[in-house]
Formats: sequence, structure tokens, C-alpha cells
Amino acid sequence: MQRAAMAVFLATTVLLGVLAQPGYADDPCTAFKWNVAHERALFAGAPERVAAGRDVASGPQLLPDRLYGLSLFPQDQITLSVPLGKKAQFGGALGGFARVHVPTAGTYRIALDQSGWIDVVGEHGAMPSSDFAGGNACNAPHKLVQFELPAGELSLQLSGVASAAVKIALTSISDR
Repeated sequence: MQRAAMAVFLATTVLLGVLAQPGYADDPCTAFKWNVAHERALFAGAPERVAAGRDVASGPQLLPDRLYGLSLFPQDQITLSVPLGKKAQFGGALGGFARVHVPTAGTYRIALDQSGWIDVVGEHGAMPSSDFAGGNACNAPHKLVQFELPAGELSLQLSGVASAAVKIALTSISDR
């Protein structure tokens, strides 16, 4: 009898302990398949506001490890570097360009606070992504796309965004 009472007591104690802990399931931003603590810390801050370019040459320079609030243009008002993917083609879609200087070749992530299409364009055209992750109910960040990037000057083409502005950050994961 004492054994059964002890088992019930222990089970109740464990259950109460679990219920008393803050639930990670309540935070939609913990569902990423990667550790996104660095990106989440950036998205917790205030973005630097900049206007996207209508073409590559007019795009602002974005630096790694900073959060930007990039204002966008209707896609029919930008000069595309890469053809749009089907998901980026819808009425009212917005886009724009930015430039990045990658100081060291390595693995980088580009994070957005909403859905959108991210193309990284270099000297030889669009670069393939190596992976992506998203948090359906999370917007800090919402979408991350991972690329193996060479050192040098690259351009970002954003398209298929539904809002007039997007928060964006470029982070290196090679040195984490």
C-alpha cells in the first residue's frame, strides 16, 4: 500500500513540476530545426530603416549581424536579376534589392520576419540555398535560408513579400 501511495505521490509531483515550468511549446519561435538564438536576439532589437533598391546598383549595403527594416517596391517596378519563382508571383507582391559584403567565405543565413523569396546573386548568377527553416507562427524571425557564400560582393533579390517592409538580417554560422 505504501508503495502505491509513494508512486502516486511521485507521479503527481513530477506532473506538477512539468506543468509549473514555462512551456516551450507556448513559444512558436522554439520550433526551428536549428539553434536560432543569435537571429532571435537580433530580431528583438530595433531595425535600422533603409529603402531597398529597384535594381542591384541602387540597393543599400547591408552588414552581417545587424537587423534592417527594408522598405520594398511593387515587383513590377523592380529590375529583376533572377526570374521570379512561382510562389513569388502573386498580385500585390513586393520586392527589392540590397547588397552585401561577405567578409569571409562560409555558411550564412538570411532571416526574414515574414514569408518571401530570397535570391543571392553573385558573379555567376543565383546561388543555390543549402537549407531553409521556418516558424509558421513566429515572426522573430519567420523564415531563414542558409547559403554557402564566397567572400566578396553579392546582391540580394527579395520578392514575393506581402508587406511594404520586411525585417532582414544576415548572420554567419561558420564562426558559431
